[in-house]
Amino acid sequence: MPLWKARLFGAELELTDTATHSGRTRKPKGEGHSRRAEILAAAERIFVEHGYEGATIRKIADEVGLSSTALYMHFSEKSEILHEICRETFEALQATNDEASAEARPPEVRLRGMIESYIRFGFDNPNAYRLVYMTRPVEARDGAAAAAQELGAGLFASFQSVVEEVAAAGRLKGEPKAAAQAIWAAGHGVVSLMITKTYFDWVERERLARTLLDALLEGLIEP
Repeated sequence: MPLWKARLFGAELELTDTATHSGRTRKPKGEGHSRRAEILAAAERIFVEHGYEGATIRKIADEVGLSSTALYMHFSEKSEILHEICRETFEALQATNDEASAEARPPEVRLRGMIESYIRFGFDNPNAYRLVYMTRPVEARDGAAAAAQELGAGLFASFQSVVEEVAAAGRLKGEPKAAAQAIWAAGHGVVSLMITKTYFDWVERERLARTLLDALLEGLIEP
C-alpha cells in the first residue's frame, strides 16, 4: 500500500472509531512526534505496573486513547517500544554524563558530578530507570536487550574513562575498572532501593546520596 494511503487509512480509523471497546473516547490525531512521546510515556507506566509480559499493545493504546491499529502505525510491536524507551533513556543519561565530564574541573570533581547526575536522573525518571536497569533480559527479547547492553556499555565506558584520569593523576586507591564499577553499583543501589522500597523510612534522598558518596569517594580517592 502506498505511504499516503496508509496514512489516510490510519487517519480514517482514528476519526471514525470514536470509542474504544471500554467506552473511552479516542483522542484526535496529533503530530507524529508528540503522539510517539505519549505512547512511550504510557508504555513506561504500563510496563512497570504490569511487567513486560503483562503489558499489551491493547493496554498501551487504550492508555493513550488510540486504537491498536493506529498505534501500530508508530510501533510495530511492544519490543520496539521498549527498545525506544531504552535508547532515549541512555541518550539522555549520556547527555548529562557528557555535560558533567566536559567541565573544566579536576577529574575527581567531574567524577562526583557524573555519578550525582546519574543518581538524580534515576530519581527524576523512576519508570524509565526501572525498565532500563531493572528489567530482566528475557523480558526484552527481539534485540532490545542486546541494544540496551550496547548503549549501557558506552555510557559506562565514558564514566570509567574519568576514573582512569583520577588514576593517572595518582589519586586513585585501587584499580580503575573495579573503582568505576563500585561507584556505579553504589549509585544504582541507592536509586533502585529508594524507587522500589518506597515504604521504608528513608532519609531525604539527596542527604542519603551525599552521605553514600562522601564515604565511598573518600575511601577511593587520595586527598
